[in-house]
Amino acid sequence: MNPRFRQLFAETLNIPIEQVTDELTYNSIRQWDSIAHMALVAAIDAEYDTMLETEDVIDMSSVKKAREILKKYGIEV
Repeated sequence: MNPRFRQLFAETLNIPIEQVTDELTYNSIRQWDSIAHMALVAAIDAEYDTMLETEDVIDMSSVKKAREILKKYGIEV
């Protein structure tokens, strides 16, 4: 997994980078709530110069899923 991608999750969710794994899921920790989810989407859009579709925002239920979604946009993380 790309170190910058992990750092983006860690900074946005305000969690240790070690906690950012493919298994980390939305609402599995208190820090990743609906507000943080939208901040994460904004951070991803800014970092990778994308505009995630609404369906992708809703579907982004884990770190692994976020990586899969970005791959769809031609971005390997």
